[in-house]
Amino acid sequence: MFGGGGGGLNPRKMEQMMQQMGIDVDDIEAEEVIIRTEEYDLVFGDPEVTKMDARGQETYQIIGSPEEVEAGSAGGDTDDAGSAIPDDDVELVATRADVSEDEARGALEDNDGNLAAAISDLE
Repeated sequence: MFGGGGGGLNPRKMEQMMQQMGIDVDDIEAEEVIIRTEEYDLVFGDPEVTKMDARGQETYQIIGSPEEVEAGSAGGDTDDAGSAIPDDDVELVATRADVSEDEARGALEDNDGNLAAAISDLE
């Protein structure tokens, strides 16, 4: 009845049906995915990540085996004192607002990394 041969639905046919329903599926070339919880971090090294967009509602699927590590100890792009604010952003804010890099980093952290808001707070 459906595709015959016991192999299930043809992947190409499935993709066409999803497109007709307004669902876009894209593979994401991810190197690492980190899920942070209060107690621990789940680190997926070399995961398979698929993004599904169903009429503006994005859903991400992660396939892989995570490693559970201590909260906040997972890698990533962290700089001084474990901050996730890139050094380039700190330099830009410090230069633009004419303040020290420590003040710039603090303003960026207070504004969740938003450059314009951090500069505005410092001016």
